[in-house]
Amino acid sequence: MKEIKLTVNNQPCRLIVPPWRTLLEVIREDLGLTGTKEGCGLGECGACTVLIDGRAVNSCLVLAAEADGKQITTIEGLADGDKLHPIQQAFVDHGGLQCGFCTPGMIMSAKALLDENPTPTEEEIKQGIAGNLCRCTGYAKIIESIKAAAKNMEAK
Repeated sequence: MKEIKLTVNNQPCRLIVPPWRTLLEVIREDLGLTGTKEGCGLGECGACTVLIDGRAVNSCLVLAAEADGKQITTIEGLADGDKLHPIQQAFVDHGGLQCGFCTPGMIMSAKALLDENPTPTEEEIKQGIAGNLCRCTGYAKIIESIKAAAKNMEAK
């Protein structure tokens, strides 16, 4: 067992975890933050994407112990109370979600992209979400949503 200290959505957390436990398992099972989804468990689908120190990562591939001392942001950490983050709102307004299973991971990848590049081209958006799979859409509405979020965030 290993003691780890994380900051998850700006809240300090102290946990004791077995060395093989993934960050995804800790987020969902220990912290009860079920917005982060488990899709493939192999790092192929992006459903479990979270930000570690601002960088988008597949939480199913990160051991919880590797995240010791890190700042973790999940989909639950984006909204400000009842007010959705501009990226979340853009996904609602522009139909960037259907079943919603991939949406948290898509939004977290979009957040990392827009934090690094506030005015991405369509090609850069496609690259930014390349590790996220959606089985419901043709990605057009997702890309449109990210473009709209970038525009809304730039205007503020």
